[in-house]
Amino acid sequence: MREIGHFIAGRPTPGTSGQFGDVFNPALGEVTARVALASAAEVDQAVAVANRAFPAWAAMPALRRARVMFRLKDLLERNRARISAAITAEHGKILSDADGEVQRGLEVVEFACGMPHLLKGEYTEQVGTGIDAYSVRQPLGVVAGITPFNFPLMVPLWMVPVALAAGNCFILKPSEKDPSASLILAELLAEAGLPEGVFQVVQGARTAVEALLAHPGIAAISFVGSTAIAETIWRAGTAAGKRVQALGGAKNHLVVMPDADLDDAADALMGSAYGAAGERCMAVSVAVAVGSAGDALIDRLEPRVRALKIGPGTDPEAEMGPLVTAEHRAKVMGYVDHGVAEGAKLLVDGRGLRLQGYERGFFLGGCLFDGVGTDMRIYRDEIFGPVLGVVRAPDLATATEMVNRHAYGNGVAIFTGDGGTAREFASQAQIGMVGVNVPIPVPMAFHSFGGWKSSLFGDHHVYGPEGVRFYTRYKAITQRWPAGARRGAEFVMPTPGR
Repeated sequence: MREIGHFIAGRPTPGTSGQFGDVFNPALGEVTARVALASAAEVDQAVAVANRAFPAWAAMPALRRARVMFRLKDLLERNRARISAAITAEHGKILSDADGEVQRGLEVVEFACGMPHLLKGEYTEQVGTGIDAYSVRQPLGVVAGITPFNFPLMVPLWMVPVALAAGNCFILKPSEKDPSASLILAELLAEAGLPEGVFQVVQGARTAVEALLAHPGIAAISFVGSTAIAETIWRAGTAAGKRVQALGGAKNHLVVMPDADLDDAADALMGSAYGAAGERCMAVSVAVAVGSAGDALIDRLEPRVRALKIGPGTDPEAEMGPLVTAEHRAKVMGYVDHGVAEGAKLLVDGRGLRLQGYERGFFLGGCLFDGVGTDMRIYRDEIFGPVLGVVRAPDLATATEMVNRHAYGNGVAIFTGDGGTAREFASQAQIGMVGVNVPIPVPMAFHSFGGWKSSLFGDHHVYGPEGVRFYTRYKAITQRWPAGARRGAEFVMPTPGR
């Protein structure tokens, strides 16, 4: 059985805790590897190495740090097929989707290549007689990222390039469900010329997370995962004096107006609800059909859901692969059971799907509900699977109120042919990311990603300008070089403008 270990002090490192977790091929339902689960002592070792590496890395000119990012970009592009295959083998998503994940991560690396410009401060000459003022942004120190199974490369790349190019050292604790992509990233960063100890990978589960949160050598924590865990991470990290950004769950709505292109809206719902088997924090899981759009939308969706091409991620014809684990599939199926029990109309039932040759795989067919009520669990909870619920609303005001009342505030979209309607909705939606005729409004790398309400704990979104602010501290410097006679002690509040 293949064993997957850590990456500490510039090299692959086997686990020493004696604890391991199983890594599955979700399409086959078979264990393909064992991943080491780090002890607190192993976390401490990685932190110690990173703190030794930090002074020299932080002192390196930003231009030289950016050149490492340029080389990483080239290496990721040359290895994208290998990375995509590793993601598909452990996560289950189709290869084309895995390749898209690599591409979106690459865009953050490209953004980080411009770090010398992004770190520039401001300078004001003569704020007072003989006094100048300027500002700089400086790295925090050793920072850590705790990342989820659904994007084993992209989410780490939301964090790592920005943090490193800004001068920090980074310790990654990836999901134990699909850990191999993290080690490929570590290998490529080393090949790109990153000094030993600046980036490390510590595999693990709860013990590793708790050790990172409590460790005094960690200055900041970035997290992406469920809301319950995000809030726990935020509370524990801030209580320990750390800067924390913790992105939680989502229940993303797509509002379909009667004047929308309904074929376009149906296509958008198919890709956003069933892509990656719904295991995306930006997946659309609620379609809000406004007015007369409802029946016409259902007429388009139902045959499309029934016709979904489901298979192993390596099948070039597949549109959707398996779920990540048997436990997660059982959880999603339990939500479908709840929806039926609560009175929603299950128009397409994917629970009985069986694929010849893949009978042990973690497959679930697409599920489609109509008549979903806002008091139902399938509406309130994040399901994180291939389940789409259609809710009816009489008008835009009701739809907007529905979106705004929900506990989550990650992403939302509206499909309409009217610019005024779109403008009003985008202004009124209490959601972090809004799409207009765009179903998955993930910002480009030179903007920033993040939700509102229970979808984000902390003050900063990830990557982009917000990421630079999160991974740096602002410092203001006021300077005077005395000339001529001494002025003597001054006992009034300094007023440089005089």
